[in-house]
Amino acid sequence: MFEIRIIDEIHKQDINIPNEPFSLFGRMIPSYINEQWTYRIVRFRESEISEMCFPDENYDYDKLSKSSIFVGAYEGNKCIGLAILQHAMLKYMYLYDLKVNLNYRGLQIGKMLIKRSKEIAVKQGYKGIYTQGQDNNLGACLFYLKNGFVIGGLDTHIYTGTSQEGKSDILFYLDVSRFSD
Repeated sequence: MFEIRIIDEIHKQDINIPNEPFSLFGRMIPSYINEQWTYRIVRFRESEISEMCFPDENYDYDKLSKSSIFVGAYEGNKCIGLAILQHAMLKYMYLYDLKVNLNYRGLQIGKMLIKRSKEIAVKQGYKGIYTQGQDNNLGACLFYLKNGFVIGGLDTHIYTGTSQEGKSDILFYLDVSRFSD
């Protein structure tokens, strides 16, 4: 059985669960037409499918805890998933990070973390949650849509001049009223 709980100072080392690889198997291409976001999916040929792994962040609990809420997914005492929520100026709380241990993906852990994050956002007085996903991380983009998020924007310049050049960030929003179990 899995438990979703706030990570407190006693368990602060749990916020540094390692990043693990994920498959890059396609790209989401959003379009904004007549004030509506739509998207199409381009799946990569088998020879183009690859893996990516973000570098580990080495989060500092003491520095981040002033502006962040850490939500952990646990199996017993082992942290197997993490959501980091950050306070924002507007009406949406920012989902800064979301990750699930490779061995636990596909078991609804991410969905449970989103559900708890939504509850926290409501208690904090927010209208919902927002986050972003790279357009070539199709698995993450589809996960957010499947879990009630909608596309709310596209940043085509964020990676200019970096090793990630050519990618874009898709902004996803989850309104409290749109959330369903």
